[in-house]
Amino acid sequence: MADFPRESLAADLGAGLEALGIGLAPAARERLLDYLALLARWNRAYNLTAVRDPAAMVRLHLLDSLAILPETGEGRLLDVGAGAGLPGIPLAIARPALAVTLLDTNGKKTRFMGHVVRSLGLANCEVVQSRVEAFEPPACFDTVVSRAFSSLAQMLEWSGHLACRSGKLLAMKGKYPAEELAELPDGYRLEAVRALDVPGLDSSRHLVILRHD
Repeated sequence: MADFPRESLAADLGAGLEALGIGLAPAARERLLDYLALLARWNRAYNLTAVRDPAAMVRLHLLDSLAILPETGEGRLLDVGAGAGLPGIPLAIARPALAVTLLDTNGKKTRFMGHVVRSLGLANCEVVQSRVEAFEPPACFDTVVSRAFSSLAQMLEWSGHLACRSGKLLAMKGKYPAEELAELPDGYRLEAVRALDVPGLDSSRHLVILRHD
């Protein structure tokens, strides 16, 4: 696409990954750009994200998602309210040993994610269209992650039971969520709140890490 400057986007992605201290093989980097190209193309018709500029998508979507990679480990990961596949698809590309379930209620967004999974051959991804409250997976998840999905209390109410007892729940937030942390329900404990330094972003980003008591 003429409006998808792949070479400059690859340079931005490479510089961002280096700043994050994440080493990815060239094939994984190409897949991330392939995903971004599909997102930019589908976004014209389906309004999947408010971000229109592919260069901004590198920062606001790819690098923001990959900033939490060190906390994801391996095993089974559930992305609650995945939307256009963020952060689940970048995490799945970066860590093929991770089995990622992308959950969303929106039909156009799940259709897009399904197209991405098929087009990029992401064998470690599955897409499920369902409300999180009604979702009944065959097994618990080692990691449950949400990105700007709901308050911490609502996230735990709706999806806390989907995390294994030994697993963890990751909530991606903007500013430090002091009020939400003060309203955590019983049965969960705060492990840490990590400030995320996402390359190219001036806005505040935090990752809240929670576990079952």
